[in-house]
Amino acid sequence: MKNTLGTSVTMTVFGESHGPAVGVVLDGLAPGLAVDEAFIAERLSRRRPAGPADTARVEPDHFRILSGAWQGRTTGTPLVIVIPNENVRSADYDQLAHVARPSHADYTAQMKYHGFQDPRGGGHFSGRVTAGIVAAGAVCEQALAAKGIRVATHILRCGGVEDAPFTDVASEIGRIEGRSFPLIRDLEKQVEAAILAARQEQDSLGGVIQTGICGLPAGLGEPWFDSLEGVLARAVFAVGGIKGIEFGAGFGFAELRGSQANDPFRMQDGRVVTAANRSGGINGGITNGMPVIFNMAVKPTPSIARKQQTVDFVEGKEVDLALTGRHDPAIIRRICPVVTALVSVVLCDQLALRYGTDYLAQL
Repeated sequence: MKNTLGTSVTMTVFGESHGPAVGVVLDGLAPGLAVDEAFIAERLSRRRPAGPADTARVEPDHFRILSGAWQGRTTGTPLVIVIPNENVRSADYDQLAHVARPSHADYTAQMKYHGFQDPRGGGHFSGRVTAGIVAAGAVCEQALAAKGIRVATHILRCGGVEDAPFTDVASEIGRIEGRSFPLIRDLEKQVEAAILAARQEQDSLGGVIQTGICGLPAGLGEPWFDSLEGVLARAVFAVGGIKGIEFGAGFGFAELRGSQANDPFRMQDGRVVTAANRSGGINGGITNGMPVIFNMAVKPTPSIARKQQTVDFVEGKEVDLALTGRHDPAIIRRICPVVTALVSVVLCDQLALRYGTDYLAQL
């Protein structure tokens, strides 16, 4: 199993949902970057369940930094963060070790690891592992902010409720930061009501989220196989709930003519900009200096209480399944800080590749 992302700045995740801990190793960071434990804790709180629209499994996320930091700064050696699992109920999974939960990785894990995988709570495939990603992303996010680069992710659509799309990323990030649900407009109650209605019907919801990045220099990324779209897509598809991605106008390009789809260039305050941003800030796989904007499809949480047909893959027979236990009726709120964290790690890696490891350092 490959668990590492990146080339110059790399992130490795480890742990299982019901194991002793989950965590992350960030390697390749320059020395001197801020390691603000209060900021890491705040970012973890955004991923943590926080109400009736989330799972009842609430972990305190009491993380420990084991190496790579000294007196609030990175040392340049691997930064290791461990987050203990403290609220585990493995008995909920006693009857599921050989049952393929629909749309989960139970069956595919069995095929790859031949029964040696940890099946409790999804094991290494669990969303619990994303806690380490958020912790690592918090360090990278602060390094980017020191260079004027900001990243945010918000709910664009969920349960028939539509938020405004990014138009002025720099100012809209502040609105998202100030809300319990990551939204530009004041729609928290409507989104939560839609999620709770699905839960009442023993069902779940998906939706669309949108990430915006402002402050990136032009020239970041590679043509062809290491395009910025490609490396970002590879990162976010590590999250099992993400099933689609589009940059800028995305699939909407199919309905446009070239005269409608193009982004005309112009000069503004001595720099090159585009009059529109339908390409989402990327041309030829390389940033053009405009905000990078992309949407992602989030599937409905597959763990639902409604009866479903599946199989016992050890006994080789069909069975019915109605899940009990603690599950999110929608992961769309909690997935937003995970995507922001992943994007922040990717951007630190890309900047290090382009400008050198010390580009983000405060030397």
